[in-house]
Amino acid sequence: MPALSKRTETFTDSVIRRMTRISNQYGAVNLSQGFPDFEPPRELLKRLAEVSNEDFHQYSITWGAQNFREALAEKQSRLMGRRIDPNAEIVVTCGSTEAMMAAMMTVANPGDKVIVFSPFYENYGADTILSGAEPIYVPLYPPEFNFDPNELEAAFRQKPKALILCNPSNPCGKVFTYDELKIIADLAEKYDVFVITDEVYEHIVYAPHKHTYFASLPNMWERTISCSSLSKTYSVTGWRLGYIIAPPHIIDVAKKVHDFLTVGAAAPLQEAAVTGLRFGDDYYSRLADKYTEKRDLFLRGLDDIGIAHTNPQGAYYVLLDISEFGYESDLDFCEKLAEKVGVGAVPGSSFFRENVNHLIRLHFAKKNDTLNVALNRLSDIYKLKK
Repeated sequence: MPALSKRTETFTDSVIRRMTRISNQYGAVNLSQGFPDFEPPRELLKRLAEVSNEDFHQYSITWGAQNFREALAEKQSRLMGRRIDPNAEIVVTCGSTEAMMAAMMTVANPGDKVIVFSPFYENYGADTILSGAEPIYVPLYPPEFNFDPNELEAAFRQKPKALILCNPSNPCGKVFTYDELKIIADLAEKYDVFVITDEVYEHIVYAPHKHTYFASLPNMWERTISCSSLSKTYSVTGWRLGYIIAPPHIIDVAKKVHDFLTVGAAAPLQEAAVTGLRFGDDYYSRLADKYTEKRDLFLRGLDDIGIAHTNPQGAYYVLLDISEFGYESDLDFCEKLAEKVGVGAVPGSSFFRENVNHLIRLHFAKKNDTLNVALNRLSDIYKLKK
């Protein structure tokens, strides 16, 4: 038989999704894969029920239904501080996963280099490799997960085609400050580099931190490909509705890539989601308050148990330090945590380029009752100590 493609040899299947399967196997509370166990807003569900009896069951326009793009443009124009053209500056994708892949294939040629901050969401490395590009990893240093500007410029000197910026960051919960973003912007302009942003947690930020859209920085609109989705903002991870916002000359290419990757996002779900896109600013304030409550509940519980952990500035993930438990393999620890303690987590090594085996990631996008059950189980975590 002929050999299979070599492009997948340097990465595995998703460790996050694998840990969901392991959680299900042992009946563990799944705090590994980041999806909620509570319902989306009732207004979306009501509209979805109506849509099922309406004429939205065939293909929509390949790059997104007209009313969806218009509603999205209105929302993001308000937030990003510039008028977004729904017809020339948006592509609707099958989740932000496809948005990131389409953005990468839009800008990167085989042999190009792409800067990725470490820790990073596991898809970024795979996206880079699948595009035929080579990742350049730049470390973020705990506890605040700041970068060294000199190390970052050294990466830029390698003449990358793009930099991937996840803000707020998965898995470490970092919210990049304006000054940090300005350093990145100045280097991107100096070395003529695209910036691909993943801003899916844009509305989940904890005071006093604030989210700044990278495309809103001076001179950055023309070189920024902004990717996001509705998944986390409206608790609809299964709807797979994402998007790219960028200047027209970039969107023209992204439309072609998207067309041949997936043809288009689900038409009935786009129609139902328009309702959410037209929510007022009070919805996003309530969302931030809701996740602030969950974060505080979960971190207090971890403190009561005595587990060392990070303090996320945004998103809904926390990294636990398992150094004291004596495991050489964080994957082994996570498997035993699911089996013996009944809580699903993700080994931190799947997010780091560096040799990191002492961190695991949990998420708190769950009902408070679910979080309390998980914390009650985690109170037995020290029985895993060697």
